Amino acid sequence: MTPEQLQAARDRTIPDVIAGGLRVLFCGINPGLMSAATGHHFARPGNRFWPVLHASGFTPRQLKPAEQGELLSYGLGITNVAARATARADELSEEEMREGGRLLEAAVRRYKPRWLAVAGITAYRVAYGEKKAVIGPQERTIGATRIWALPNPSGLNAHWTVDTMAEEFARLRVAAGAYWPGGPEAPGTASPVS
Repeated sequence: MTPEQLQAARDRTIPDVIAGGLRVLFCGINPGLMSAATGHHFARPGNRFWPVLHASGFTPRQLKPAEQGELLSYGLGITNVAARATARADELSEEEMREGGRLLEAAVRRYKPRWLAVAGITAYRVAYGEKKAVIGPQERTIGATRIWALPNPSGLNAHWTVDTMAEEFARLRVAAGAYWPGGPEAPGTASPVS
């Protein structure tokens, strides 16, 4: 991908990976330029979303961004707080984030996922005016949908490693009951002896 192609993707939007009744709807801050150029969420090579999703047990193997549609078969989806692609999330205004929060809430009410997982605590705080929110489950709900704030998987987030992010994602996976055949067992069930 050339720098010109990436710049041409600025301000584009990409389709959500979404369906009704998902176990978890993951929510990025907004698409980066690589995501907008390819049409795939979390597509920048340094983004750790796909490795963390697998390491936490949500998927049986590490999916590539181009395989994002497979998430639906695991009861998972992806959307964003703000739809507009930028090179960095700090290019978004607070008003854009708040408006994105309102639009996201409408989508959650329509599709009714069990959990909304916002990948970026600052984005969650700004979008919903929850200035003291911390990583983990939130008191706020959208209808029956619970909310979990996750660390931002961007490679620019030096406060979290793949391993520490995977631990937090795994806490959400257990809370959401997101298990796939042959994958990590649900609590209280016996694993087959190998």
